[in-house]
Amino acid sequence: MSTALVTGATGQDGGYLCEQLRAEGTEVVAAVERPELASVPWLEGAHVRAVDLRDAAGLSRLVAETAPDEIYNLAGMSSVARSWQEPVLTAEVNALPVAVLLQAARDLQERTGKAVRFVQASSAEIFGSAPTSPQDESTPVAPLNPYGATKAFAHQLVGIYRSLGVGASSCILYNHESPRRPEQFVTRKITAAAARIARGEQDKLLLGTLESRRDWGWAPDYVAALVLAARHTEPLDFVIATGQTHSVGDFVEAAFRAAGVEDWEDVVELDPTFSRPAEATEQRGNPARAHEVLGWRQTVDFEEIVRRMVAADLDGTA
Repeated sequence: MSTALVTGATGQDGGYLCEQLRAEGTEVVAAVERPELASVPWLEGAHVRAVDLRDAAGLSRLVAETAPDEIYNLAGMSSVARSWQEPVLTAEVNALPVAVLLQAARDLQERTGKAVRFVQASSAEIFGSAPTSPQDESTPVAPLNPYGATKAFAHQLVGIYRSLGVGASSCILYNHESPRRPEQFVTRKITAAAARIARGEQDKLLLGTLESRRDWGWAPDYVAALVLAARHTEPLDFVIATGQTHSVGDFVEAAFRAAGVEDWEDVVELDPTFSRPAEATEQRGNPARAHEVLGWRQTVDFEEIVRRMVAADLDGTA
């Protein structure tokens, strides 16, 4: 039985990844920030280990002791807005641990002689306001915010360690959603508000903009891409995206329609306090390499993603 080490196991992507790996018979070591966070149902059957991402020695020791065949790094701060508020912490948990994990993987390979595959969950934020659209693996890395900068450091480090013989891949994930997305993210903020407004529990939804356009996919689809990348014969970088964009306004309209609320314009207001200092207007990925090399495809379209999120908020299962 192969062993996979998953960091960020309590997050949206980490949860779906642990479930997929366990279902296929892989032994999962789930790294969590604190032991009390391990009570989520999707970690049932996993070996849970508590580790602080800022503890380089502890992180290296975790890799050495568990000797995984695959390492999936999904841990860190995932909020662009919060990265503006806490840029130093963002660097400490998004960038430096990747260097620790890659070096630990290299050390493990050299010590044991077995191949170790490493997958970094990167982000479209590394491209910032790209000069071309859609973006692919050759698009220049030019982030616009602290979150993107830390992801860019990690992404480029993957390439460096790949040249040193580590089977390291970077999956450049565009926006991907599910009912497990926390409410501090705009998509879940929208679906939760639509459900509450439909029930008469909330009057208004405040947003910073309706104009930004994003390439939104289904989180379990994107997690499946991580596994395909880890197991592909050649480690490479892959853009994981749908190739289609929708605006925040499109997301709002779809959410209120799914919640059965007409005239959504009457309950949505723009509030500049929710605007970010710098943000790419549009992000759209070209998943051609993932299609051709990995055989990966999205399985859930935009409208269905929004419908599933709203349904979970309406019935309280989110």
